[in-house]
Amino acid sequence: RFYQKITDIYATSIDYDPTQPQSILFFQTVQNKLHWAITGQTAAEIIHSRADKTKPHMGLNTWKGSAHGGKPRKADVGIAKNYLNAEELAALNNLVEQYLVFAQGQAMRRVAMDMGDWIAKLHGFLSINDRDILDHAGKISHDMAVAHAEGQYEFFNLERVRAADVLESDFDRAMAALPMASNTSLNPKKLLNTKPNTSRKK
Repeated sequence: RFYQKITDIYATSIDYDPTQPQSILFFQTVQNKLHWAITGQTAAEIIHSRADKTKPHMGLNTWKGSAHGGKPRKADVGIAKNYLNAEELAALNNLVEQYLVFAQGQAMRRVAMDMGDWIAKLHGFLSINDRDILDHAGKISHDMAVAHAEGQYEFFNLERVRAADVLESDFDRAMAALPMASNTSLNPKKLLNTKPNTSRKK
């Protein structure tokens, strides 16, 4: 919901059109300024520096389905907020929630705001919160970051598949070592097909 909250704020801009390139660039600019305020890195720099095939979950701390035991997917590795730790994510959400309240107040007062106005207000808001303000485009492009992350994912996923194959092979070897006697207690297939005896002696 984090990125949706940002979109909700800036959708009130009188010149905001999600289909236009300038609106997409505007959203990326705001996103980078918020990430920089919390981590000192742009979204692309976060992805590029933290995506690591050797780390658990490839360096991701959250991803779609992570709360329910799901595994990281390729679509998850190109999202900067997925690499933030709990403290960073809480700080980021706190900033956005505060700013959302401010935006709602502007809307209630019917104050017309364009995208340029929102950038200026964001700078002032970050200054009040003693946060650093990003004034450059960053050292890593979005395309470079995503390419790096997806490359790391390919290695990470290959190792994950190999590890699963090893576990399966170990299980197969263990089962093959069992004496397959006619006794159902030693025969897994017969055990699976055995029906419980529901009859009772009178």
